Amino acid sequence: MSEPESTISADEALKRLTAGNERFVRGEGRLPGLMQETLKSLTQGQQPYATILGCSDSRVPPEFIFDSGFGELFVIRVAGNVFSPEIAASLQYAGAHLHTPLFVVLGHHDCGAVKAALKTRDEGDRHRSRIQLLVDNILPGLPPRDPNLSSTERTNQAVESNIRWTVQQILDTSEGQVRLREGKMKIVGALFEIATGRVRFLDS
Repeated sequence: MSEPESTISADEALKRLTAGNERFVRGEGRLPGLMQETLKSLTQGQQPYATILGCSDSRVPPEFIFDSGFGELFVIRVAGNVFSPEIAASLQYAGAHLHTPLFVVLGHHDCGAVKAALKTRDEGDRHRSRIQLLVDNILPGLPPRDPNLSSTERTNQAVESNIRWTVQQILDTSEGQVRLREGKMKIVGALFEIATGRVRFLDS
């Protein structure tokens, strides 16, 4: 059964994420204060204001990064924030049943999955079978190799390209196209800087 539709817009959801990340960076997060009362109120259902497709990396927990409490974010995590049929199903659920207006693909600096994809492309590395399937999903979105970039710069460039690649794959789905035409949904890419804790939202 579908949950009640969110009462905020995609733009307002994005403002909330940005404000939450600012609190997180300043060390003024509110998450520890949200517990029993909030959980009680959520027994009747959920109305998350944003869906986050993020990387499984233990250093990148969306709820902390955006200083969001129980019931506020619908979070999907997979190494390399890749797109797959299973991820598509979770996104579809978020859109069709939870009515989240904002979808965010959240990547991060120093992503191991992206570095593995670079090594596969540039050095011919192969990985265990299921890991290789994930890596192969990243390869089409990698930028051309630039010999003038350092290893760190090359990785950062590839991480950002991978975020954009996942965003584009979601936008290319028939449901993504329908939702965009309806004007109720927004999808954005975002990059988490582990060293600073800051999230940078990417231009379309």
